[in-house]
Amino acid sequence: MNYIQIAGDSRENTGKKSSKAVRNSGAIPCCIYGEKNINFSTTGKELKTLVYTPDFKLAEITISGKSYKCSLKDIQFHPTTQAIVHVDFQELVPNRAIKVEIPVRLTGVARGVKNGGKMLSLLRRIKVKTSPENLVDELIAEVSHLGLGQAMRVKEVQIPKGIEVLVAPNIPICQVEIPRALRSASAAAEAEAAAAPDVEEIEETEMTEESGEE
Repeated sequence: MNYIQIAGDSRENTGKKSSKAVRNSGAIPCCIYGEKNINFSTTGKELKTLVYTPDFKLAEITISGKSYKCSLKDIQFHPTTQAIVHVDFQELVPNRAIKVEIPVRLTGVARGVKNGGKMLSLLRRIKVKTSPENLVDELIAEVSHLGLGQAMRVKEVQIPKGIEVLVAPNIPICQVEIPRALRSASAAAEAEAAAAPDVEEIEETEMTEESGEE
């Protein structure tokens, strides 16, 4: 697992007034939830690599010389500026289950894409429950078998041992979209086929006419 090193400063005072003072100083109030809750502050620079990434990363937070391995539990942004205003972490305790959202990585080239389709990603992360010992940084979805218009669902993703999926198994994670041009071409071909005279009916009509002439 990839751990991001974060340096924090311990803070004893909590509450709205204290948090506002922390933000006014240019820092961000944070909390680690674990066997004992720990309030601290850090900077946006320290959090940048952990927060602004599509990858799943864990944090190793050092406060007053002591380190805590954590997962990102919750993050709050300012509604206007989108600046980080508060972050909650979950301490990783051996053999104690946690809930996290792990990214899904699509592997292979779908058969439908080779035939002109476009791969759409519908679910980028899957919420799971597991222990720190069984954590992985991604879940693999092999999509080579998907044809035009076909979708892959959560239940088809490779789930490692010790991980419990917490979302509905039939939720689609990706789909091979049929481009408009291909749909139009297919519709035109079907219309042409429907409009074309039936060869068997023509032959039967000709035989009937020939029989009548005799």
